[in-house]
Amino acid sequence: MNLVIIEAPAKRETLKKYLGEGYDVFATKGHIRDLPQKSYGLDVKNRFEPIYQIMPEKKELINELKRKAEKADKVFIATDPDREGEAISWHIAYVLGLPPEKKCRIEFHEISQKAVQNALTKPRAIDLKLVDAQQARRVLDRIVGYKLSPILCKKIKPRLSAGRVQSVALKLVVDREKEIEAFVPEEYWNISAIMQKGKDNFKASLEKKNGKKFVPKNKQQADEVVNDVSGKKFEVSNIKRSVTKSHAPAPFTTSTMQQDALNKAGLSIKRTTQSAQQLYEGVDIAGEGKIALITYIRTDSTRVSQDAQNACREFARKVYGEKYVPEKPNIYATKQNAQDAHEAIRPINMNMTPEKVKQSLSADNYKLYKLIYERFLASQMSEAVYSNVTANLTCQNYDFKAVGKTQEFAGYTAAYKEYEGDEKQEISKLPKLDEGESVDVNQLKAEQKFTKPPARYTEASLVKAMEEKGIGRPATYAATIMVLSSREYVSKEGKQLIPTDLGRKVVEYLEKFFSSVINVKFTAHMEQRLDDIASNGEDWHEVVESFWNGFSKLLLASDSSGYSLRAEPVETDIICEKCGHKMLIREGKYGKFLGCSNFPKCRNIKQFEEEKKVVGKCPECGKDMVERKSKRGKVFFSCSGYPECKFMSWYPTTGEKCSNCGGAIIIKNKQKICSECKQRQD
Repeated sequence: MNLVIIEAPAKRETLKKYLGEGYDVFATKGHIRDLPQKSYGLDVKNRFEPIYQIMPEKKELINELKRKAEKADKVFIATDPDREGEAISWHIAYVLGLPPEKKCRIEFHEISQKAVQNALTKPRAIDLKLVDAQQARRVLDRIVGYKLSPILCKKIKPRLSAGRVQSVALKLVVDREKEIEAFVPEEYWNISAIMQKGKDNFKASLEKKNGKKFVPKNKQQADEVVNDVSGKKFEVSNIKRSVTKSHAPAPFTTSTMQQDALNKAGLSIKRTTQSAQQLYEGVDIAGEGKIALITYIRTDSTRVSQDAQNACREFARKVYGEKYVPEKPNIYATKQNAQDAHEAIRPINMNMTPEKVKQSLSADNYKLYKLIYERFLASQMSEAVYSNVTANLTCQNYDFKAVGKTQEFAGYTAAYKEYEGDEKQEISKLPKLDEGESVDVNQLKAEQKFTKPPARYTEASLVKAMEEKGIGRPATYAATIMVLSSREYVSKEGKQLIPTDLGRKVVEYLEKFFSSVINVKFTAHMEQRLDDIASNGEDWHEVVESFWNGFSKLLLASDSSGYSLRAEPVETDIICEKCGHKMLIREGKYGKFLGCSNFPKCRNIKQFEEEKKVVGKCPECGKDMVERKSKRGKVFFSCSGYPECKFMSWYPTTGEKCSNCGGAIIIKNKQKICSECKQRQD
């Protein structure tokens, strides 16, 4: 019996099906060794060598793994095909007593029978360069988290955390908010003419005055334009016709998948990550059993295998016809700083269409699979072709421009349409116009506008910014952004990320003392150093020591300064029953509490109850419903009469009951809905 060791239990059933008899599959459920949770875990005197230990919750699992490995004829370690997966393989080999040079490591980028069987024929030694790169990242993150977080707790408030990449991502959000606040809008006016040719109307917009670009800055200038051209005919001075082609987009990388999932399907980073993991590991498909639908999900490459490329082209030819497939396959350049370790994210089997598996997938999994499938299909299809007409029309000394665009050939857009943003350009088909002819004007419009500040980041645009600036890597984007929300450094308003007061304070402090380290340029440089370890075998100790030499000086200067952003205690009218002094609201490790103002002579403390936000009435007893937070920070709503009344809801309630079934009426997506029968209430 051969033993195949993987990370995720969810893959086990899918792999067993492809491996067949003679193979046992064992899942480690991720890491089995790590730095200790309650101590630094780095040997500073020995060049920051990590002191790994067996994770307490994995001791029984490791004992079982050792028993299986001892009985196995061969052991194959098939952890995820990335740096972290390579490091997990190294830890597994260490625990099992396998030498690093032993050819026990296999990898596959899709969980398909062909890929798995092929991997078994090509076992290799563990790549120690990849392991070292991951160790360097882990050690750097431990240094920053373990040394910087306590300073933030001391100087701002308890229970804060800092991170090498996390804090830079937060700085991006805060800096964008400062830009928005400092932005001074400028007035301008759009002048447009609704013109008529026969039965057709079309729109032309003001472009020039006296041959120069002109945008009215105020109402007076706008009125002057309108008065000058009112009641007069426009002459077609020039017509330009052209054909443009739009090339198909590349298949998804991790970041482009996360961006499209939010923009087109409304899936948050967290939901996208969960769905992608399930689609990669395998889902139950009616009539097929458990199968994986997509390739590996953490990638920065747009490269695809020739087999996949050919299958995609053949499928497009079959469904859409020969002219929808270009003569030569589409090849996409991967970005310069990409690791390019894996293929792009794509469906494993083109015959597993989204509609074929829809009934077997959850709503989120279907939405994401449909995006991945259609994007990959489109990536190997022909260009879309458009006919463009630009007409210049003059009146007095003003030039107006009308633009028409017609799609002549759908090409890849037959399978997939790209996200166009919130503001779509108004383009319509123009009637036939001839140079020199006169055109009547039906209506003149003068619209006051103001320049807009830069948009706040969304999860999608923050991922895009992190990728473009070289901060983090595909495996870290989601975790980085989720921790910003969980630590309450940012809040969400719709899709927008808004820094909280706490997030601003953290950035303010870091900018004062750690600006040379917590910034985009330095963080991108460190990512490049990690890449150099992985690709060139540079000594990871030197990278860490170089970082520490500068960082340690910043820590010392920060810790010894008297600068603090801690909130001052707030005086209350509550009297201390022990000494008669007033009680103060203070911040502690576990939140706000009441402490005597006569401290340290009087050490009396009391629990502080914040005033709860009222959100409707309880349908059970009629008392106020109040907003609360669970231990994990999730908002819910419960009766203020607790514990006598234990009614709770994840949504605000109206206090009414459903006339159909008697269930509580909740407010969901601004609509009244019964929590039981889900009927909408008018």
